[in-house]
Amino acid sequence: MIRDAEESLEALKKDIIAESGTGLFDFILEDIRQSKQLIFHTQHMGVLLAAMNASSWLNDKMLEWLGEKGVADVLTQSVSNNITSKMGLELLDLADMIRPHEEIITYLQQVKTNGFLNDLQRFPGGEDVRSAIVAFLEKYGMRCASEIDITKTRWNENPSILLPIILTNIKNFEYGAAKQKFEKGLQDALKKEETLLERLKLLADGEKKAKDTKGMIDLFRNFAGYREYPKYIIVSRFFVYKQALMKEALALTKAGVISDIDDIFYLTFEEFREVVRTHIIDKKLIHQRKEAFEHYQRLTPPRVITSEGETVSGKYKHEDLPSGAIPGLGVSSGIVEGRARVVLNMENADLEDGDILVTSFTDPSWTPLFVTIKGLVTEVGGLMTHGAVIAREYGLPAVVGVENATKVIKDGQKIRINGMDGFVEIDI
Repeated sequence: MIRDAEESLEALKKDIIAESGTGLFDFILEDIRQSKQLIFHTQHMGVLLAAMNASSWLNDKMLEWLGEKGVADVLTQSVSNNITSKMGLELLDLADMIRPHEEIITYLQQVKTNGFLNDLQRFPGGEDVRSAIVAFLEKYGMRCASEIDITKTRWNENPSILLPIILTNIKNFEYGAAKQKFEKGLQDALKKEETLLERLKLLADGEKKAKDTKGMIDLFRNFAGYREYPKYIIVSRFFVYKQALMKEALALTKAGVISDIDDIFYLTFEEFREVVRTHIIDKKLIHQRKEAFEHYQRLTPPRVITSEGETVSGKYKHEDLPSGAIPGLGVSSGIVEGRARVVLNMENADLEDGDILVTSFTDPSWTPLFVTIKGLVTEVGGLMTHGAVIAREYGLPAVVGVENATKVIKDGQKIRINGMDGFVEIDI
C-alpha cells in the first residue's frame, strides 16, 4: 500500500508538469477524485480499523484478565512504518551530521533569511550539511504547522523554520540519540509483550489466552504505524498542487491582474480558475475576505463542533479527581512531572530535555519536538489525533482536551500529568 501510494505520487509530479491554465484545474480535480479512491479503498481502511480494533482488544482483555490498564500504549512504541515518528528521529540524525561543525552551528544560530542553504557552502563541511538538509526536505519538506491548509508556508518554502528544532536537538542530545530512542522504545514494547504472555500462561486456559494475545500484538504492531501515512501522502499531493497553482498566480502577478501573489489564497478554487481564464479579479472582494480572515483569527473556536456546525459543551466525568486538578482526556498512559513550557508557535519553542510541552494543538509538524519533551498537554485532540499517536509511540504521557490549558498553566510552572486517567496538576 505504501509502495502504490508513492508510485502514484511520483506519477502526479511527472504528469502535472504538462498542465497549465484552466486545464490545470481540471487535472487537479480529477487527481483528487482518483486519490480519494486510493485513500478510502477498503483495504486501506481495513488496515486502520484492524489496528484500532487490536488496540481496543488488547486494552480490554488485559484489563479483564490481568487487571492492567492501557497496555496498548506501551506496545505501540517503536512500531514499523510510522512516517511521522521517523521524521522526528531523522531530524535527530540531521543534528548528528551538523554537530561536528562549530562554525556552521554558530552561523545557523544567527540566520534570519531564507537563503542560508546556499551560504553553507562557504564553510568547511558546508556542502555535506547542505546536502543532508536538502535530502530531509525532499522527504518531509511539504509539511508545516496546520499543514492541511494549502496556503500555509511549507518547510520547503522556508527551511529556516526547522532551524530552532535542529539547534535544540544539537544542544539537548548526544550523538546517536535517534537510534537509542528507537531501540529503547522497541525493547520496552518487547519486554511488555513478554511479561504479558508469561502472566497469561499462568491463568486458566492460559495457553489459548497467550496465543490469542500474541496474534493481536503482532497485528497491532504491524499495522499501527500506518495510521500516519495517509496524511503524509495527502499533504504531499497538496504541495504538488500548490506548486503548480502558484505558477499560475505568479503569471497573474506579472500580468498585473493581482498585486500580490498571496491574493489568490482569498479565492475559492473555482474563482481562481475563472480569474486565470478571464484575467479579471474583484479586488474589493479580496480586501473584504482579508478583513474577514483577520477577524476570524481573533476568535476562539469551540473545543467540539459537529459536521453540521453544532457546538457541544459538557464536563468530564472523572472519579476521584485530585483537588485543584484540571481534567482532560488521557491518550498516552504514564505519570510524569516537569517544567511546563507553554508554546503557541513551534518556531519559538525553547525546550530542554525533560520539559512538558503545553500548547493549543499539535499536528505532524509539531512531533519533532516530542523527542525532547517527557510529556504533552494540549487544548484540542483525541485518542487518534497525530499528537496522541506519536506520544504513545515515543512513550510520552499525554493529556489532551484540557480547556484553556495555555492560559491556566503558566510557562515555567512545575506540573504533573496523568496520561492514564487524564488530568493535570499545577504547582505540585
